Amino acid sequence: MTPTQGPETAGRSVLDRLGIAEDPLVGADPVAFLRSLAAAGAGMVKNPMGTAAAHARLVVGMAAAVRATAGRAIGRPSEGPASPVRGDKRFADPAYAENPLYFLLEQQYLLAAQLVTELLDAAGLEAAQDVKSRFAAKFIVDALAPTNLLPGNPAAMRAAFDTGGKSVLRGARNMLGDIRHNGGWPSQVDASGFEVGVNMAATPGSVVYRSDLIEVIQYEPQVAKVHAVPLLFCPPWINKYYIMDLAPGKSLIEWAVQHGHTCFAISYRNPDASMRDLGFEDYLRQGPLDAVRVVREITGAPEVNVLSVCLGGTLTAIALAHNAGTGDRSIKSATFLNTLTDFSSPGALGTFTDEATIAGLEKQMAKKGYLDSDKMAHTFDALRANDLVFGYVVNNWLLGKKPPAFDLLVWNKDSTRMPAKMHSEYLRSCYLNNEFSGGEFEIDGQKLDPGKVDVDTYVLSAVDDHIVPWVAGYKTTQLFGGHNRYVLSTSGHIAGIVNPPGPKAKHWTNDALPSDPQEWKDGATLHESTWWDDWTTWIAGQGGPKVPAPRRLGSKAHPPIEAAPGSYVRTRA
Repeated sequence: MTPTQGPETAGRSVLDRLGIAEDPLVGADPVAFLRSLAAAGAGMVKNPMGTAAAHARLVVGMAAAVRATAGRAIGRPSEGPASPVRGDKRFADPAYAENPLYFLLEQQYLLAAQLVTELLDAAGLEAAQDVKSRFAAKFIVDALAPTNLLPGNPAAMRAAFDTGGKSVLRGARNMLGDIRHNGGWPSQVDASGFEVGVNMAATPGSVVYRSDLIEVIQYEPQVAKVHAVPLLFCPPWINKYYIMDLAPGKSLIEWAVQHGHTCFAISYRNPDASMRDLGFEDYLRQGPLDAVRVVREITGAPEVNVLSVCLGGTLTAIALAHNAGTGDRSIKSATFLNTLTDFSSPGALGTFTDEATIAGLEKQMAKKGYLDSDKMAHTFDALRANDLVFGYVVNNWLLGKKPPAFDLLVWNKDSTRMPAKMHSEYLRSCYLNNEFSGGEFEIDGQKLDPGKVDVDTYVLSAVDDHIVPWVAGYKTTQLFGGHNRYVLSTSGHIAGIVNPPGPKAKHWTNDALPSDPQEWKDGATLHESTWWDDWTTWIAGQGGPKVPAPRRLGSKAHPPIEAAPGSYVRTRA
């Protein structure tokens, strides 16, 4: 390695010497993890003192672990040199504290994991490469945890003994089933008791419009009088729309209908190869802008309130800026749920959205014309691998149990493909270049200015969201004009949205909107109730006067086509 070579160049040289023309993970996993780990290895070679010091600390730690184990073997309450991080449930079984051999196994693993972290510190990679190498290394270290193997998991060993080996046989059957039917990934949910249109996406309504890209669903009124301004729900195109209509009692759409809103929802078509050339602007025009047109034509209302989730919110934000530039006032207010509009701090997903990764994805998508749904699903699973991957390895394969039957996980599994052109444009414009917040995003050759957006907005984030960190979601309040309200919910990316009234529901409010999100939270008030209640008051103020509910769905120009939830939502990936 020459003095001018950085760690990434060194990593490339390693691959070149091995005769590897490109990252072999492109195709199976196009995130270029091998390149980042090779760069880390080269960085360690460049820093022999730091590498040696890390190994020396490992030797000292291992010796301390052996002494502590010996002490426990003779009844002394000896503390080990390493402890699981807060929230790590893998070693919660009492056997890891009470049985000396399991205690030593735990200590050896934790010390080895600590060594990996220290070696990456010694590698001295640049920020982007460092994040990726740590993510890859952590996934591998998590996969090698003793809790993922039968002998290293005391709970699984007890289950095998208590069942006379039946749990092992059931686990083997579960594993073979996942290899055959789930690409070798452990199943996360038992979906056998759930059906779209029956106990999921079950709010009564009709499809009143269908294009090649979207269906628009109108919901039956459930009260005598409704607000004059209709409400359109805009989902992300990466998932099926019914996260907003999950199940009776858990449906935000049902909640809005019952609180006097004439509600519509977009349901996106699950793309196939024929849609490979559909771009981001096509999704804008044929998605929310077209749906707003249809809602206005059906209801006769000049304005529409819009509620958007995640990527659907990003698209809605762009629609607002486009409308502001053209003088279009058809959207009266916008609610953004767990949405990024400023991608300067994208959180964990930033690991997957550098130039090398996007180029790999583009090469992969060019073969089929779309990105397979399971690629995106596994990406999100990898962000919380211990919970969403290895936790199910233990439950399904080692303990021989069925995965849980849970509507939220059924929806999560029901993911969609991504058209090649649209997905590439989205990743480059938003995650890679952050064009929108910088006023560089163009429609029809005109740069959009988010500062010109003067409609009222309601911005919600979830405090434990690992996909849209709440401090990043807060940036939307600083981007637009108009009157902005920010609310912070408990839970994560999805449970923060599916948040019906209940004892666990909480949210924070603060009418002030300082530039620093932590300052906002420090001055916020915690409420022992769901944010749905707060939003209900806010959206009522945007809904206008009450008028008699419509007697029938659709209109002469847009008659009902079929009952909700329609056909597009039933298309499997």
